[in-house]
Amino acid sequence: MTTDGALYRLMAWLSPSYPVGAFSHSHGLEWAVEMGWVRDRQALVDWLNDLLAAGSVWNDAVLFTHAHAAGGDAAKLHALAELASAAAPSRERQVEALAQGSAFKMISVTSWPVPALASVPDTVAFPIVVAAQAAGHGIELRPALTAYLHGFVANLVSAAQRLVPLGQTDGQKAIAALMPAVEATVERAAALDTQADPFEAMGGAALASDIAAMRHETQYTRLFRT
Repeated sequence: MTTDGALYRLMAWLSPSYPVGAFSHSHGLEWAVEMGWVRDRQALVDWLNDLLAAGSVWNDAVLFTHAHAAGGDAAKLHALAELASAAAPSRERQVEALAQGSAFKMISVTSWPVPALASVPDTVAFPIVVAAQAAGHGIELRPALTAYLHGFVANLVSAAQRLVPLGQTDGQKAIAALMPAVEATVERAAALDTQADPFEAMGGAALASDIAAMRHETQYTRLFRT
């Protein structure tokens, strides 16, 4: 796989135009905004930094790394899919991961087919199927995971622009400010021992984000599905 070919694929798969429904999810951010926890650009950057370093996004990075290393091994990918579903801290987090992952597989098997996708269950968390797709196309871990994390960050910045609200310039400043955190998460994940149990590397301390996801389930007025 050439660098240009890998870049083109990642830009296509993790573009807002790829029909996985990412725009309908706020990852609990909607409730955090309502509570006043996130009300400006700096608070948003701090919130997302915590998710990358010690929250749900770090767990996504662990799952992504192990799925990428699985090399199309169906047993490993199914086990990772079960772990991802069971580890979701709330119903909405599980819905968010599985809805996007299942949609990604459905569109990818027809538009970007690769044998590795046959080893992925139809109901699967987003990071696992994106990683399997990237590995199947010969794309290395670091650029694939960087693109995945950038897509996550950009989607929540877009949500914040509607919720806080933030202007377009502040949105881009937030994405730029989060670049070091994304890079650090990629390097930390790339150093994982993929022969070890992925559960040992998972966990988090971003409890406010988990609580926000739980509270969002009963939020009376909302724009987002999660």
